[in-house]
Amino acid sequence: MPRTFVFLLIGLFFGTGFGFLLAAGTGVQLEGHHHGDGVHDHAAHDHGQGDMNGHDHSRMVEAGTPAPTLRIALHPDGAQSRNLHIEVTGFTFDPEGVNGPHEPGKGHAHVYVDGVKVARAYGPWMQLQALPVGPHDIRVALYTNDHSQLVSNGEPIEATAQVVIE
Repeated sequence: MPRTFVFLLIGLFFGTGFGFLLAAGTGVQLEGHHHGDGVHDHAAHDHGQGDMNGHDHSRMVEAGTPAPTLRIALHPDGAQSRNLHIEVTGFTFDPEGVNGPHEPGKGHAHVYVDGVKVARAYGPWMQLQALPVGPHDIRVALYTNDHSQLVSNGEPIEATAQVVIE
């Protein structure tokens, strides 16, 4: 057993060294981004208005008349999981159109658990798996194919529900 441990340490030593040499030789920056005097300016980052794909979720689009309606229902699916039913009228889930131009009445939904976006929904059903014990706020909001939030009279088209996991 001690011999295996020695070989592991030797492998880690040389592997780490090789990794640094490879990174330095290809121009990879090893220090990360500069924090200056220790103060980190979060205004330079996107904290929820967009996503890793560069989508700007702060844009809003009036849904028109009649505006889509949205209701959500949670159904038990095991001790800590729930099936989320997203009920819409005047709106069509359009997974093929995502990232395309806005088309009235088409798009997808964003699902939030306790204020954190956990998924996009491209249909009326999805599973929320392994929710921690305790109360949770579930929110679903409608978005267009171009990732603008759908609103009616300036108010987001969204629905909320609470679930308690015991």
